[in-house]
Amino acid sequence: MESTRQAKIARLLQKELSEMFRRQTAAMGGVLVSVSAVRISPDLSVARGYLSIFPSERSQEILKNINSNARTIRYELGKIVRFQLRKIPELTFFIDDSLDYIEHIDNILKQDTALHREETEDR
Repeated sequence: MESTRQAKIARLLQKELSEMFRRQTAAMGGVLVSVSAVRISPDLSVARGYLSIFPSERSQEILKNINSNARTIRYELGKIVRFQLRKIPELTFFIDDSLDYIEHIDNILKQDTALHREETEDR
């Protein structure tokens, strides 16, 4: 169970990381990276960021780039939140594929509905 302090820090990190990625990807054009969630360990030393990346075809490449620059991202984040946090947690990032999963389920349901409609029309 997440403590109140963990939740507050996770929200702060999510907000600031989202803004950092928004500024960085604005220069790239055609790429959108959003932070869908941040989970922080009970000792506040490790933060896991879950990213939604568009276009999803390039998500692995972009995620690899972000994780290889995690130390720099942590340093930049530290400059922003230095007055709110004593220690900046180590950052690791993961793909949040929940939107892709939702789209997949939606497509399956549409196919099933279309098949069901065809069966009822044939009767």
